[in-house]
Amino acid sequence: MNVNSLEVYSLKKSLKELKNLSVIARGDILKMTTVANSGHPAGSMSSIDMFLSVLNRANIFPDDPFNPDRDRIVVSHGHTSPGFYVALARMGFVDIEEVISGFRYAGSIFEGHVTRGIPGVEWSTGNLGQGLSAGIGMALAAKKRGKDYRVYVFSSDGESSKGQIAEARRTAIKEGLNNLIVLLDYNDIQISGRARDILSVNIVGEYEAAGWNVIEIDGHNFDQINKALEVAENEPLRPTVIVAKTIIGKGVSFMENTPTYHGKALTKEQLSKALEELGLENDVEKYIEKRKNMALTRDKLSYPNIELNVETGQPIVYGKGEKVANRNAFGNAIADLAKLNMENFPVVAIDCDLKPSVNLEKFEKVNPEGYIQIGIEEHNAATIGGALSVSGALTFFADFGVFGLDEAFNQQRLNDINHTNLKTVVTHCGIDVGEDGKTHHEVNYIGIVRSLYHTKLIVPCDANQTDKAIRYAAKVPGNFVIAMGRSNLPILLDEEGNVYYNNDYNFEYGKLDVFRKGRDLTVFTYGSFAHLAVEAADKLKEEDIHITVIGVPTPLDFDLTQVKEYVDNTIVLTLEDHNVENGLSNELSKAMIKNSMKPSYFEPMGLKEYAPSGTIKDLLRVHGFDVESLVKKMKGLIESK
Repeated sequence: MNVNSLEVYSLKKSLKELKNLSVIARGDILKMTTVANSGHPAGSMSSIDMFLSVLNRANIFPDDPFNPDRDRIVVSHGHTSPGFYVALARMGFVDIEEVISGFRYAGSIFEGHVTRGIPGVEWSTGNLGQGLSAGIGMALAAKKRGKDYRVYVFSSDGESSKGQIAEARRTAIKEGLNNLIVLLDYNDIQISGRARDILSVNIVGEYEAAGWNVIEIDGHNFDQINKALEVAENEPLRPTVIVAKTIIGKGVSFMENTPTYHGKALTKEQLSKALEELGLENDVEKYIEKRKNMALTRDKLSYPNIELNVETGQPIVYGKGEKVANRNAFGNAIADLAKLNMENFPVVAIDCDLKPSVNLEKFEKVNPEGYIQIGIEEHNAATIGGALSVSGALTFFADFGVFGLDEAFNQQRLNDINHTNLKTVVTHCGIDVGEDGKTHHEVNYIGIVRSLYHTKLIVPCDANQTDKAIRYAAKVPGNFVIAMGRSNLPILLDEEGNVYYNNDYNFEYGKLDVFRKGRDLTVFTYGSFAHLAVEAADKLKEEDIHITVIGVPTPLDFDLTQVKEYVDNTIVLTLEDHNVENGLSNELSKAMIKNSMKPSYFEPMGLKEYAPSGTIKDLLRVHGFDVESLVKKMKGLIESK
């Protein structure tokens, strides 16, 4: 598309001012990376003209950087943080001296890759290829909320070979995101050499094939950059990508088109030469001295998620004698949540072509605008979900455990880093998937979530607890993973034969559930195995053997006082449909050692190998988890100890 005949949109600074500012910014980039003795100066210098141009025209507010109606800017190639931080500083968002002196310093907020919480930074990136998906989540949120803000995503040629970007391109077209603009820095250099030699990608052709509006420009020509943005900002139907041919290290002759400086700071001698070439003062010693006096600690960043006042409604209580799959209870609960809340804010469920399996059909029926079908694109879906969840939408991402956690772990880790508000519901966990076999048995979900610092895990024990846990997670800010199996499960009853999780039950994170009380042995369990332990305890009671059965729906965080009450001087058994090496047994044993609890004997029961295909009934027998085997196991432990 030819943009030369277009008038440029009204700007905060003139193009001449931007050109002059870009020279100063290049000097800032070189100084801060030399002061830090690390960083990525050259790519920052190829992107800086685009950074400045977007910040100069976007609807953003240095004095109110987290205004909910602001345009969003995502930097996917997060290693160009020197350029983006400098651009933010020169546009009034942050202090330039703090940027230059504190870059990559432990006591500074200006980390090596762009970090959410810094005014003007919407998403922590660095794991290349995820920025476009994050931008899609934010652009979708604008559409769902009836907002007219735009989303600008900065990307790079080196990351363009990643599969998640191809996934994201298709989603952007499917959803008609004309409020999404990508600016792609095409400098043909990455860390190992020329991008075209490492893995050639027809970037323009791939975007055109996906149906995007494509504009090609000189990425150092401010007139062309701004005219292209003018076209993109007024595109009525589809997203736009601006493919900008740039020069890595632009402005310093010995850096230009040289892969060496992709991730290497200049020495003081090289810096002096570069600043002289740019016509700028060399005052780097001032920043070096300032850095020496900086504290090693810093205040924590805040993460400005749009808060939601979620109405949780009345729980659905399933009755005595019913058998209900937890995934069915989940589907009913979020359909109810949608009806209660969708007039106040979007309630969204993201699906990866598993609608009947994860029970989203009822949700789609009551809330078709909130149902988002991504297709078989788990990486893209997880990132979109995270970005949607910080942008004013109550967001559920429903998937099989092996896809939503194992396959998308990198994306979920980035959601954790970004302090999102995503509710990930993973079904078909454990060997409960049965005949699908070991590739589909999710037996590591506790270990996976344990690896995340800001994500809570709930593994409900029956449909009633599932309903209450889903409503709890919807109301409480932050990331949750709610894990469940596939099969219908009996509704759990108390010792008097009444529904255990009845109308009087309130879900409390960390609280244990005492299903049975006994003196001879204590079983800690959760999820789809809870009813097996209860049934075994009831059978043993007929023989005057009394077993305590404790449900642990939050296996990564539980009430230690309750644990101690049922552990000391007792035989303790953990029973879990999970890898025995990284599940509840590990968490419980750590807690017992740390808090000087002294069971008379402790034995973990869980999976010690991948399970074969087979019915869940047969797999339980193979692994010794069926009720008959459990009764025999418990009697043997009691008799031998």
